[in-house]
Amino acid sequence: MAGIAIIGYGYWGPNLLRNFSSVPGSTVHWVVDLRTERLEQIKKQYPGIRTTSSINDVLNDPAVTAIVVATPVQYHYSLAKTALEHGKHVLIEKPMTQSSAEAEELIAISREKGLVLMVDHTFLYTGAVRKIKDLINAGEIGEIQYFDSTRINLGLFQPDINVLWDLAPHDISILFYLINDRPVSVSATGKSHTPNGLENVAYLTVNYASDHIAHFSCSWSSPVKIRKILIGGTKKMIVFDDVEPSEKVKIYDTGYTVKSDEDKRQLLIDYRAGDIHVPKLEQREALYGMAADFISAIDKGTTPVSGWKVGLEVVKVLEAAQESIKNRGREVEIKF
Repeated sequence: MAGIAIIGYGYWGPNLLRNFSSVPGSTVHWVVDLRTERLEQIKKQYPGIRTTSSINDVLNDPAVTAIVVATPVQYHYSLAKTALEHGKHVLIEKPMTQSSAEAEELIAISREKGLVLMVDHTFLYTGAVRKIKDLINAGEIGEIQYFDSTRINLGLFQPDINVLWDLAPHDISILFYLINDRPVSVSATGKSHTPNGLENVAYLTVNYASDHIAHFSCSWSSPVKIRKILIGGTKKMIVFDDVEPSEKVKIYDTGYTVKSDEDKRQLLIDYRAGDIHVPKLEQREALYGMAADFISAIDKGTTPVSGWKVGLEVVKVLEAAQESIKNRGREVEIKF
């Protein structure tokens, strides 16, 4: 039985507590938060769970074997490092850390001590993304040509990270889950319309050595909420609309064929528009699947879908994107 302590009970904390309380083989012993009113709320809803404002209470409890870090990203590295050094398995909310150097240090500690280190990229456990993965693996859409993501809404402006670090990790992790190839460089632009200088609108292009290309649009300043990914293949195309309540994934039997011509300056293109298929999706809550994956990694030694490898890769892309933004969109190479 994995003994869980959750550090941070903000926006995502209640969801983590609910799911870890439901997963077989998991018991939540503690919740840590600095706000008294949040701890009082837990006492009313979960009288059997202990609460504290001190991480030391958790670290010194032998019943706690794993710690979930659900705080702002600026605290991820220090809290995760302390937990690992005390022999606790660790799950960190996305993004993993503020830099790849911090992430690599955490990975080194976890491997040295034989502990599970995992990042909560929840979308990798959704029925929609898992179905898209199956379709790609089965060759349903052919060779992937492009991945186009739009994740925009009005707010929430974060005080410590820009919009790319806040929103793009979702879709970058999906990209890496679906496509085994890894990019060679990125270019990004963005603007801040607030006094703190953190970009609230940003655009990121991810470049590959092959014919793949990926693009991400992120904004906290949109009048509408859009959560949409377009994936183009040589056979078919996919639309994943996470705002759609039921038909989240649609497969379009749509495409084009380029004909050869003696005059290379003229393109002869045949367009094809066929049927639209809406596949049935797994209905299990994604966060429950993530929590179960973490517990399985601890108890059975399985490799988690959202392990430290994807956590590090996402941070490397964000790090390079930030460098590109500071240099007016200059292309920045990435080494994985």
